[in-house]
Amino acid sequence: MFHFLSYAFIQRAYLAGSFIAALCAMLGLFLVLRRLSLIGDGLAHVSFGAIALGLFFGFYPFYVAVPVALIASYFILKLTEKAKMYGDAAIGIVSSVGIAGGVILAGLSKGFNVDLFSYLFGNILAISGREVYLSLALSLAVLLVILVFYNDLFSATFDQEYAKLTGVKTDRINLLLTSLTAVTVVLAIKVVGIMLVSALLILPAVTALQLAKGFKFAMFLSVLAAVLSVIAGITVSFFMDLPAGAAIVMCNVLFFSAALLSKKLVR
Repeated sequence: MFHFLSYAFIQRAYLAGSFIAALCAMLGLFLVLRRLSLIGDGLAHVSFGAIALGLFFGFYPFYVAVPVALIASYFILKLTEKAKMYGDAAIGIVSSVGIAGGVILAGLSKGFNVDLFSYLFGNILAISGREVYLSLALSLAVLLVILVFYNDLFSATFDQEYAKLTGVKTDRINLLLTSLTAVTVVLAIKVVGIMLVSALLILPAVTALQLAKGFKFAMFLSVLAAVLSVIAGITVSFFMDLPAGAAIVMCNVLFFSAALLSKKLVR
């Protein structure tokens, strides 16, 4: 039954999917604790518009999506700070502009609609060698940044005022967190698609928070749940001929349900 492991497309999917899942799990924990979990959904909608823009002008979509998502994350942060509005309102404004722009470009074009809408639900099994290398390089870069700024991110996540008093430049840390999230969202689109990106950021984190009593252990459990869900989801999708992105999300839901049940049994 393990003959499928010899297929190159399965190996690429496991490799890229595991790295991206680990990245989503780590960042998702910071976002959930700061009540910014919906920023992934907003940036995914912006990425839809950016991918449409790339296809419209004949560029490789992810080369356009990464800088556009970074700019969108900056605008979300500045709207929250300067316009004195709540984070969810800023996310809603920027995401609506992104999705509307994508729909307009899709309407103007007559040739790439099928390619564009395939990004809505992702297809990790169709990931190319170039996309694997790009995903690994960006994932390792983001993971390195998280490790370097881990203490500052941790401090700003739990108490921004205290972090400021201890010398942490919280404005820069907030910008760093949203920028890392933007890159991660673009990478995760290939795994689960635009419509399900927020699930990959939120579900492993909330699963870990049901069981862990410390932050580092929560991060370990979050990464473990995310990677296992990707491996299980890809395997199930191969044997049952199901969409890989949806299968990955449903595996995450099963892990979350198991964590909830075990927490109740312990109580």
